[in-house]
Amino acid sequence: MTDAHILNKRRAGLLLHPTSLPGPYANGDIGSSAYRFVDFLVSSGCTVWQMLPLGSTHSDASPYQCLSVHAGNPKLISLDWLVEQGWLDFAKVHEPQDFSSYRIKSLHIAYQTFVEKNDAHWHKKLHEFITEHKHWLNDYALFVAIKEAHHGASWNDWPDALANRETKALNKVGKQYADQIAQIQFEQFVFFTQWHELKNYAHEQGVYLFGDIPMFVAYDSADVWACRENFLLDENGEANYVAGVPPDAFSDEGQRWGNPLYDWQYMQSKKFNWWIQRFVTQLELFDLMRIDHFRGFEAFWQIAADEETAINGKWVKSPGRQLLKALYRKFKSLPLVAEDLGLITEEVINLRQEFDLPGMKILQFAFDGDNNNIYLPHNHEQLSVVYTGTHDNDTSLGWYLNIEPHVKRYLHEYLGVQESKKLDMPWILNRMALASVANLAILPMQDILSLGSDSRMNIPGTTENNWQWRFNWEQIWAGLPADLRKLNEIYGRI
Repeated sequence: MTDAHILNKRRAGLLLHPTSLPGPYANGDIGSSAYRFVDFLVSSGCTVWQMLPLGSTHSDASPYQCLSVHAGNPKLISLDWLVEQGWLDFAKVHEPQDFSSYRIKSLHIAYQTFVEKNDAHWHKKLHEFITEHKHWLNDYALFVAIKEAHHGASWNDWPDALANRETKALNKVGKQYADQIAQIQFEQFVFFTQWHELKNYAHEQGVYLFGDIPMFVAYDSADVWACRENFLLDENGEANYVAGVPPDAFSDEGQRWGNPLYDWQYMQSKKFNWWIQRFVTQLELFDLMRIDHFRGFEAFWQIAADEETAINGKWVKSPGRQLLKALYRKFKSLPLVAEDLGLITEEVINLRQEFDLPGMKILQFAFDGDNNNIYLPHNHEQLSVVYTGTHDNDTSLGWYLNIEPHVKRYLHEYLGVQESKKLDMPWILNRMALASVANLAILPMQDILSLGSDSRMNIPGTTENNWQWRFNWEQIWAGLPADLRKLNEIYGRI
């Protein structure tokens, strides 16, 4: 399969992060349920699987604040796959008290068995993987090993010699934690191996994988620790300013993300090599990618680090045009989608259009009573991606049950039905998305299953109880694939 024409024909897809897949462990993974989900997509007439970033997360489980922009989340590794390879015997795990410990113990046993078996074929593949990805893997493995040795402390709280990457200190801990580093490298090898098998299966079934690239990276990450020169930090490694967005539809106080800002001048002097390497990894994983907070490519919201909210900040220009030109020079095919939600200026629109990037149309934002609202279906563009809602929105059923009366009134007027009539929500919105002129329509899995607010994935501006939603196969009724496929046929998405 080639990816040159993914966005040039009508398609439908579903939004579901792998952690939301069913399974016996604490979160979904890329094992058998992932393959079954691909089959579900095919039977439903969908050819795109969109998901959130795949990186290893911090304790809040946010995939938008990862330990690395390259590394995969070892929590997504299929333990059953390890059993199939003969590297894991569940009887040896001894049932730790929690699922997280169970997975960690399983991965350690798998690596020990891998070493003991000393299979030449697999050891060669591991060596090739480490060599191919050494530009990020070595720093990541060392970062995680040191972090674990310091009980999860942020790198800026490590001893100065380690925080500042003094050669003598790094060489010492590299030898001291050699076993842990090898374990971490093995886990990344397994993740990427499993992912490529899943990606190949999806391609065989005619399904493309749609990923997500966060604009900014977490301060406590291998990227900032190992490549500090790419970020606006002082001599002590501290950020005087952090990233976020001003007040918008999601939050009256804006969102203070806390990510360090880029030293764009330095990055540009290095021909954006850091970004190019990042895209190399993502293109290995995905066929299509959403640039989260594309608005930051034109200007970013700079907040003083001592501000508690994002209200007091200012827009600062960034060289997004030069970056995109560098990326398109490097990659022959670079299918990107711009997340252009929030406060979008004419300059941002011009930047997106200059590179022919599809923007996003969110139906939950459409019904404020203004017939010029860009999210209303009659105002959609062919080169765009339409959603009922995103991972940051309430489910469409929850949204409908909680919207203001004037929004509900306009929705009914738009549909040409009486306000007293009970709508078949969220399928009214699902059908509206599929009927849109937008080439790509993406429906969150929660809206396919008609779930309410208790199945929401994330509430922006909060850090607790997010990213935990999962579905189960029993929620998919017998006729659902055929019903969805019929709609995709009606609206020319097959």
